Amino acid sequence: MKQDEKSLSTKRALAASLKKLMEKKPLSKITVSEIIADCNVNRKTFYYHFEDIYDLLKWILEEEAIEVVKKFDLLVDYQEALSFVIDYVEANKHIINCAYDSLGREGMKHFLYADFAGIVWMLIEGFEEQLDVHVNESFKKFLCEFYTEALSGMLINWFRDKGSSGKAVRDREQVIQDILLIFSSSLPNILKTYHAEKQI
Repeated sequence: MKQDEKSLSTKRALAASLKKLMEKKPLSKITVSEIIADCNVNRKTFYYHFEDIYDLLKWILEEEAIEVVKKFDLLVDYQEALSFVIDYVEANKHIINCAYDSLGREGMKHFLYADFAGIVWMLIEGFEEQLDVHVNESFKKFLCEFYTEALSGMLINWFRDKGSSGKAVRDREQVIQDILLIFSSSLPNILKTYHAEKQI
């Protein structure tokens, strides 16, 4: 087995052990010793791949969700990309709940921020190219921060806000459609308006 393949296999084994433990106890109560005992690797191996348990959790979310989303053509397949994210959250609710209970709402937003921002940045640059407009880096960063805050906050709210039945207050499909409407209508118009004003 090549070194890269072996390293990936080890990371996935550590990830599987953490996910298993997160079904049983809070993230803050899980130790590195428990993880390595479950997947039969030593402590040195764990720290060779990850700084700590939160670093491992971040890798899980990036490997299983974020990197997959980045492979979509976000200008064409943004509905499929968003549906994938929501399906992933629903399928792994014990992981997301466990992380949320440990980190809190703001901590969870901060934890996911860089990855969400990367996706939003790709979307902004894609619209720039599609519309043949250009905005300066400062305004692009502002737009990215604005939409990232909105997207990450909205998804966390949707997942955590449960009705008396234990189900999400807002319908999954309605959430997807609302987010898509906001992104697809407002973002291109903002870019076009900014570009036009700078041409005057």
